[in-house]
Amino acid sequence: MIEFKNKIYIGSDNRKSLFDCRIPANPKATIIFIHGYKGFKDWGSWNLLEDYFVNLNFGFVKFNMTHNGGTHENPLDFDDLEAFGNNTYSKELFDLNKIITETERMIKNELGIACPLYLLGHSRGGGIAILQASVDTRVAKIVSLAGISDIESRFPTGDELAEWESEGVRFVDNARTNQSMPHYYSLYLDFLANNEKLNIENAARKLKIPFCQIHGDMDTSVSISEGLALADWTATQVEIIKGADHTFGSAQPWRLDTLPEDLKSVASRALNFFNKQN
Repeated sequence: MIEFKNKIYIGSDNRKSLFDCRIPANPKATIIFIHGYKGFKDWGSWNLLEDYFVNLNFGFVKFNMTHNGGTHENPLDFDDLEAFGNNTYSKELFDLNKIITETERMIKNELGIACPLYLLGHSRGGGIAILQASVDTRVAKIVSLAGISDIESRFPTGDELAEWESEGVRFVDNARTNQSMPHYYSLYLDFLANNEKLNIENAARKLKIPFCQIHGDMDTSVSISEGLALADWTATQVEIIKGADHTFGSAQPWRLDTLPEDLKSVASRALNFFNKQN
């Protein structure tokens, strides 16, 4: 078995960040988990979700994006708002590609086996998973948890966009940490420069692997309409969790040693999808 916690990897801009790995000697497959916006690998119930799949003989790898605002010294908070402000979608794709490459290397060199790689992304991480898998033949399946269907609509328009360009920075509030978190205009410039690569609809339509969208119908952060759009573009059906919010009942910090009920339902549906012979 390969097992470690908080190992350093070097991602975009040669920045250090952390990843976790638990891969049994002969896993059914290895799941790579991708956190969302203002998220991190140890947020809420994600460690319990890891336990769920590892106990069922899946490998599980999760990581912090290099520019999520955390540091390798303190991965549980947002100590580096400068890094957060300089984040881009392209940097997140770079980080994911690096983790996929490292996971594949570990499985080959340390276990000496071939192992399917699945992506499991939450929110923005779901969109990143689709973008990556549309051009990466190493990925065999995707589950998107309340995943986004579009990037461009998340940018301001009109006067607000002009002000962002003029000021060079705009701020978003983090209600949990009471921080005002910056986004530099470079985030938008990166999107313009890589518009085709960052088009989730086009990526979803090009997918040649099994895809599953799981969404709560009470999600106020990413509307279920986005999940329905992704299902339409991939000719699939959304797995709807009735009454579930954006994080499927989880919160940060999570004090219990069991998954919230809605996330249990998510895990069960993801498991059925991963186990299905396609």
